[in-house]
Amino acid sequence: MGCLIVGVLNITPDSFSDGGKFGSLEAAVGAGVRMAEEGAAWIDVGGESTRPGAVPVSEREERARVVPVIERLRKKLPAGVSISIDTYKSGTARAAVEAGATVVNDISGVLLDPPILGVAAQAGAAMVVGHLRGAPATMMEGIAFGDVVAEVGAELAERVEAARRAGCREIWADPGIGFGKRIEHSLALLRALPDLGARLGVPLLVGVSRKSFIGQLTGKPAAERQFGTAAAVTAAVLRGAAAVRVHDVGAARDVVAVAEALGRD
Repeated sequence: MGCLIVGVLNITPDSFSDGGKFGSLEAAVGAGVRMAEEGAAWIDVGGESTRPGAVPVSEREERARVVPVIERLRKKLPAGVSISIDTYKSGTARAAVEAGATVVNDISGVLLDPPILGVAAQAGAAMVVGHLRGAPATMMEGIAFGDVVAEVGAELAERVEAARRAGCREIWADPGIGFGKRIEHSLALLRALPDLGARLGVPLLVGVSRKSFIGQLTGKPAAERQFGTAAAVTAAVLRGAAAVRVHDVGAARDVVAVAEALGRD
């Protein structure tokens, strides 16, 4: 199987790139269906912005945003297209899997609400453990790494093992590009994906789409980072990413197809 494409579906008013774009149930569901038609293997539904400085939302509000979308998407998407819930709250994850999500994507690596592991394990859902130090709102404060690759690898290894102990059968890891990391850290992690994959022994989900490090390199705002994103996705695919999380699914499908062809011997 080649690199999977994960489509980003933010049901939020304040996400860094597409906040407020899918404000109605119809708009959100329609966007998810289009992503599947364009080649997304799974749709990642999120109800809380995790950009730096974002105001946290209550679990009740987060559930109210995502559950109706997941329920409707499950009825409309082909059986082979998965739905993931992008949350670090165990209550939201439980409601989402009950509504039809089969993947739990926790950017905090289960550190902010550890019972989320039990939710995923009990539901038989795949678990994505991300790398993040602290909370999303303050993650860019006091960033300190001696050896970012070694430290992220060690911390993710602990989280993967915790997921195994909890009984999760399918585990993915996400190095958390841009989450509590400066540009040099994100670039180092992208270069080191082969080493991280070998160390962790689980598939890697990599999210680079429209991230701030691309803006720093190109000088472009989030909405104009398509070409920088394409370059970063290419690098991720060539370095062994098993899935890439993107906003522009149709474009990413072409990028992944070409990158995979370039990577063949």
